[in-house]
Amino acid sequence: QVQLVESGGGSVQPGGSLRLSCAASGMIGGIYAMGWYRQSPGKQRELVAATPTPGTAIYANSVKGRFTISRDNAKNTVYLQMNSLRPNDTAVYYCKVWRGATEYWGQGTQVTVSS
Repeated sequence: QVQLVESGGGSVQPGGSLRLSCAASGMIGGIYAMGWYRQSPGKQRELVAATPTPGTAIYANSVKGRFTISRDNAKNTVYLQMNSLRPNDTAVYYCKVWRGATEYWGQGTQVTVSS
């Protein structure tokens, strides 16, 4: 059974930084796409960043230049380094791992940016 465990959320002031981690267990061999989504109250869940294959990355325009996604394939872990955080980055952040039509989601971790 695949399980995703997220960590690293919390509260930070504007301009601060946080690093999210998502460790996947129970994965069958092969390459999975890994990414982060977020959802704030009253809004749809949106893609923040993804690494479809090792060494590749895509970002939402709103986070380009501030967030960095990375992955450790040996540990089946994906990270999201978030710098220069803004109040509108406040949301629940979800990790997603997928291959083809098969996808797995983490439980979500709250990120709050407020002064």
